[in-house]
Amino acid sequence: MDFENTNTLTLPVLPLRGLVVFPKSLIHFDVGRKKSITAIKKAMETNQLIFLSAQIDASDSEPKLIDLYKIGVVAKVIQVQKLPENTTRIVIEGKYRAKIESPVFDKGCMMAEVEPIPDAITPPTSRDTALIRAVREQFERFIEIAPKTAPDIIFKVALCKSTGELADYITANIPLDYTIKQMILETLNQYDRLETVLDELMNEIYILKIEEEITVKAKMRIDETQRDFFLREQKKVIEEELGEDDNPSDEAADYADRILELKLDEKSQETLLKECRKLMKMPYGSQEASVIRTYLDTVLDLPWNTSTKDKIVISKIRRELNKTHFGLEKIKDRIVEQLAVRKLSDKQKGQIICLAGPPGVGKTSIAKSIANAIGRKSERIALGGVKDEAEIRGHRRTYIGSMPGRIMAAVQNAGTNNPLIILDEVDKLSADYKGDPTSALLEVLDIEQNYKFTDHYIDIPFDLSNVMFITTANDLGAIPAPLRDRMEIIEINSYTREEKFNIAKKHLVPKQLELNGFSNKELKFTNKALYTIIDYYTRESGVRTLERYIASVMRKCAVKKLENGEEVFKIDDKAVEKLLGNKKYLPDTYSKKNEIGVVNGLAWTSVGGELLPIEVAVMEGTGKIELTGSLGDVMKESAHIAITCIRSHANVLGVDPGFYKNKDIHIHAPEGAVPKDGPSAGITMATAIYSALSAKPVRCDIAMTGEITLRGKVLPIGGLKEKSMAAYKHGIKLVLIPKLNEPDLSELDPAVKEKVDFIAVEDFTEVVKLAVINPVKVSEKAWNDINLPVEPKASPAGVRQ
Repeated sequence: MDFENTNTLTLPVLPLRGLVVFPKSLIHFDVGRKKSITAIKKAMETNQLIFLSAQIDASDSEPKLIDLYKIGVVAKVIQVQKLPENTTRIVIEGKYRAKIESPVFDKGCMMAEVEPIPDAITPPTSRDTALIRAVREQFERFIEIAPKTAPDIIFKVALCKSTGELADYITANIPLDYTIKQMILETLNQYDRLETVLDELMNEIYILKIEEEITVKAKMRIDETQRDFFLREQKKVIEEELGEDDNPSDEAADYADRILELKLDEKSQETLLKECRKLMKMPYGSQEASVIRTYLDTVLDLPWNTSTKDKIVISKIRRELNKTHFGLEKIKDRIVEQLAVRKLSDKQKGQIICLAGPPGVGKTSIAKSIANAIGRKSERIALGGVKDEAEIRGHRRTYIGSMPGRIMAAVQNAGTNNPLIILDEVDKLSADYKGDPTSALLEVLDIEQNYKFTDHYIDIPFDLSNVMFITTANDLGAIPAPLRDRMEIIEINSYTREEKFNIAKKHLVPKQLELNGFSNKELKFTNKALYTIIDYYTRESGVRTLERYIASVMRKCAVKKLENGEEVFKIDDKAVEKLLGNKKYLPDTYSKKNEIGVVNGLAWTSVGGELLPIEVAVMEGTGKIELTGSLGDVMKESAHIAITCIRSHANVLGVDPGFYKNKDIHIHAPEGAVPKDGPSAGITMATAIYSALSAKPVRCDIAMTGEITLRGKVLPIGGLKEKSMAAYKHGIKLVLIPKLNEPDLSELDPAVKEKVDFIAVEDFTEVVKLAVINPVKVSEKAWNDINLPVEPKASPAGVRQ
């Protein structure tokens, strides 16, 4: 063998990824790394020789000489072809084994001094011949079961004479891992090398046999499935020939009969029958058949033609509503009106009513009472926190685990097509990337559209026009305008003190007696005890906390009954304080004597009305105005309007016209930590300012509410019912209200109207006459003259204005 007449050669090195080249093998592969292409160019510029060695780690993209196996092959580059994307394809021929001795520095590529490793030439022995025959025999067995093996390989194997040549050729042409091939390349003893190849051949044959067995078993399973399919098809043909395919027990036919019995519209009926035809063609155990069965069962279980007959007897309905709920007269009247029209005309479709009000006032419970009163089934859908549109409209059947939306599920659970559905907390819906459920409700809550409501899962229209929807909400501002427009809003105000007392006495106490195991003879609440809990332990719009405290009292009595043997409990105001502890809320206090600069105002809060005293102090100063008491912007503006009104009418009211220059005015609303806002304290502030400036006291038994203008006019306010209850609770004898609020007096509690007098005023002069003691007499003409526009004086002749 010619080694270029030298022991070592300096050659460019080409690292190979997952590839091992053997001597006398002709192979082509693509090269893309920059250093590798440079190494090929350098080889072509000299003697076309290049050293090929496999990388130890095939994933390394920038290997160094130390990262290569030391033993490789010196090869000759036969052909170089440039390909697109900076790739070069080369054809090389392996020459002989060689070993890296030392690296050689070169900027462009890897270079190394390599020492050739010649194969020892020895005459073949009988041992070698036996090994060669065994390897050829195993190789023939390998070719028989190996897929896609070239037929000329066997012929070339027969031409190999030496053990080393045969080992190299077979290893190069069978699919082995590159690490195994490298191990064979590094085996220099020819006999040992061929023995290793024999071991690897036998191992590969064993693996290929196992693969063949697995393939045969898989094929047999597939054949069994196909066999079952063909048998089922043959069975269908035989049943058709015998006329047994019309058997009513047949599943698809049974579904078809049920569909025809529903007498749906033509399009819906055809859609469902199409699903039946699909089911008929499918194997019983297939997954898609199971999906179709679930769909048909869901659709057929809907109450397409089932409805309940309304039992509308107006007197009975009104009695039932009064029995379960105290107050709420507006809601009761509205429900009775709708049911009366329903009784007279079948054309009246289901109405959508929205009960809006603070928590705990009975919105959900009255909706359930309505259903019981008219004999309809009711279903409640809690919408709080729902973000997914599919919760309303359902999931499409293309998804795994799809199901109808909550609307259709509620109709299905009710079992009738005209139930009363309560959509609770409709203002708590929110949108996210899955859609906007409030938009999905637009069709549901529109009586002009919901007669053809299409759920994504059901996929055929269902008539919701007979369903009576009642929604509840705490905050109307949180409901989108298009959805709010589809509902009739009925606002429920917070309960007054008297209403809470009656609810507690007639409903809450009997309910808790039953729940806690007492009879009305064993445990009794006095009226004063209930008022004590309402006034000093609760401050809420509804009655939930009131019910909790009543239950708490009964639980403590239950402990005493079991521990001490007490049998009868009379709960009065002292017992309440002993059982519940110190009072949580102290009553609003107001002065019991007439004072200067102090006026009782009335304020509305979400938990009822409150007494709001306004205090004004006047001091020597430079005209500064100080406002305190956590006042909002609107209330601050009311204070400035009141000062301007007094200042513009100073002469008529008998106060110093220059007070805005030499007096400092401080206006304060007690309980400074509680935020306050709104214009309804306008006349209260004006009266207090006038009292402080004129040094005239204001009656302590009078309260007032109303907005004031710069001209002293009194404008209307809201929340009169709650404000009047606050005046009644604190023993106020007279309340001044705006003239335009007179119609609202009809809605006041009878107990309030009996104990409190109401006087309607139009002008600030009327307020002064009634509230201030010994006021300056102000004539209506003098007051109004100040508000008249000033006529411009005539200009002298010849003078241009």
